[in-house]
Amino acid sequence: MTGARFRPLTAGDLPGLRWAGSPTLLRALRADLGRGADVEHLAAVVDGAVRGFGAVDLVVQPGRGALFGLVVHPAHRSRGLGTALVRALEERARARGARGAVLEVEVDNPRALALYERLGYRRAGTTVASWTAERPDGTTYEHRARCRVLRRPLL
Repeated sequence: MTGARFRPLTAGDLPGLRWAGSPTLLRALRADLGRGADVEHLAAVVDGAVRGFGAVDLVVQPGRGALFGLVVHPAHRSRGLGTALVRALEERARARGARGAVLEVEVDNPRALALYERLGYRRAGTTVASWTAERPDGTTYEHRARCRVLRRPLL
């Protein structure tokens, strides 16, 4: 995707991210923005609007940048923005001394899995992840999902 630029994601961006998910997800993202310098959140800006975002945690796995929370606006999927976002997060991790990158993807998300494997990530096992999700009626529940763990060296 041409024309994408990357900058830190801020709390001021959140009102414009309703397309990304439920109010519960946006509240969790707001809380996560306060985690400090060990986590970098990036916004992918296209034509002046945030059309994707993600983060890299630099301490959860020593020596590796743990990519998480990657979301691309539906109208910008399959246009290279996800690839550019992953590469930008990897570069942030590399600049901070990470020698590798790791991420988790739900096993029932073959499209994302295919993207990560095209980018050089290799399967390194499975895990179960959980997070607070929201039903259409606004009630919340603990969502559990089987995820593939993927790793890639950063050279």
